[in-house]
Amino acid sequence: MKRAIPAVVSAATALALVLAGCSGEDEPVDPDAPVTITLAGWSLSSTPEFKTLADGFKASHPNVTVELKEYDTANYDTQMTADLAAGTAPDVYVQKNLKNFYTYSSGGQLLDVSDAAADLGSVSALASYQVDGKMYAIPYRQDSWVLYYNKELFAKAKVPPPDGTWTWDDYVTAAKQLSTGLKAAGSNASGTYQHVFQSTVQGLALAQTPGADLLSGNFDYLKPYYQRSLDLQAAGAQPTFGTANTNKLTYQAQFGKQQSAMMVMGTWYIATLLNQRKSGDADTFEWGIAPAPQFDTSTTGTSATPVTFGDPTGLGINPRIDKSKVAAAKAFVGYAASEDAAKALAGIGITPARVTEAVSATLFGLDGVPQDDVSKFAYATHTIKPENPVSKHTAGLQNILNETHSAILSNSKGLDEAINEAQNRAKNEVLNQ
Repeated sequence: MKRAIPAVVSAATALALVLAGCSGEDEPVDPDAPVTITLAGWSLSSTPEFKTLADGFKASHPNVTVELKEYDTANYDTQMTADLAAGTAPDVYVQKNLKNFYTYSSGGQLLDVSDAAADLGSVSALASYQVDGKMYAIPYRQDSWVLYYNKELFAKAKVPPPDGTWTWDDYVTAAKQLSTGLKAAGSNASGTYQHVFQSTVQGLALAQTPGADLLSGNFDYLKPYYQRSLDLQAAGAQPTFGTANTNKLTYQAQFGKQQSAMMVMGTWYIATLLNQRKSGDADTFEWGIAPAPQFDTSTTGTSATPVTFGDPTGLGINPRIDKSKVAAAKAFVGYAASEDAAKALAGIGITPARVTEAVSATLFGLDGVPQDDVSKFAYATHTIKPENPVSKHTAGLQNILNETHSAILSNSKGLDEAINEAQNRAKNEVLNQ
C-alpha cells in the first residue's frame, strides 16, 4: 500500500542524509545501522496503542526500534514538563490533548515536523497543531464523545433505546424512565452515569451551544448543561458527584459491570470495554453507541450531522533529540498518521485520526463491537469540535472551570454564583494578564 508521506517510504534515505550532515563529509554513513528512539506512553499494560504503533513501524523499518517509556496517566503533563526541563524526556512524546499544546510549542519544546506532515492534508486534526504556518505535532488518534448504552438494561426497563434523534431533553427523560423501570424490575443499576471529568459537562456545552467561546470568558453557555446534571442527581437517575468521588467510582466499572444503563464517554472506551470483557473486568452484554444528545433537533437524526467534541491526540518530537535520530523520529510520527497505522489502531478498538471506510470496517469487524446501523453512524458521522481551543489562555481558563465544575456538582455553590465567580476570575487572573 502507498505510504502516506515520503518520509515513511524513504526513512533510510532521509536518515542517511541527516547522519551525513552531522558526522562530516568524509565519514561513511550506514543507513541500515540500528537506531533506537524512545516514545512516551501511559498505562502500558492496559493501553496497547503505543506498542501497536511501535511494532507496526518496526515491521516496515527493521533497523529502527521504538522503546516505550511509561508515565502516569493522571499526571502525564506534569511529569513530562519536568522531564523536558531536566533533559530526560523521550525522543517522541504524546500531546495528550490540546490543553497544554500552546505551552509546549511556545516554550520551544517541540521540533518543527512540517516536512513529515506535508502530505497529510486529509487528516482534519492537523490544523490544531499548526502555529505560524509550522506543524509541531501530528495527530494519530481522534476520539469523539458518544452515548454508550446497555441494550439489555433498556429492554429490562422497557425503555426505547437511543435511535440517533435524541436531544438532551430526551436523554434526561430516558434516564429517569430507566431508573424507575430498572428499580421496578429489581435492578440496582442507575439510569445513567456522568463521570467526574469536567469534560462530561463542559466539553459538550462548548461544542454544541451556538456562539459559545471558551476564550471569551463568558460561561453562561454552561448553565443549562449543569442544570440538567443537577436535576438528574436530585432525581436519583445518576450517582451524585459526591458519591462518585467518595466511592472512587470508575466509568469503566459503572458501564462495564452494568451499574448504569447508559453513559456519555469518549470513543477510546471501545477498546477498554473490549479488553475488559476478555479479562472478566467487564460483563458480557449487548451494548451499542449512539450520537451524544444534541443541543436541539437541527443536528439529530441520521440525515443530519451530530455535533460532539474531542481533542486529537498527537505525537511531537523533543527538540533535544540526538540529531542522528531526527529522521527516524519524523518517519515514525508520519507513520502514526498513515492509513496503515490507522488500520492497526482500529484493529485494537482505537479511533485513529484518519478514519476511512476501510478503517471503520476494521473496527466493526472486531468481536464484541455492535453491528447496528446507529452505532456505525455514531462512530463515523459527526462534527468534532475541540475541547481546548489552542491559546495561551486555555490552560488557565480550564483550571478555573475545573474548580467551578466541582463547586457546582457538589452543591457547595449555587449555579449562578459559581459561574459569576468563574467569569470574574477568568477576567482578572487569565484574560487580563
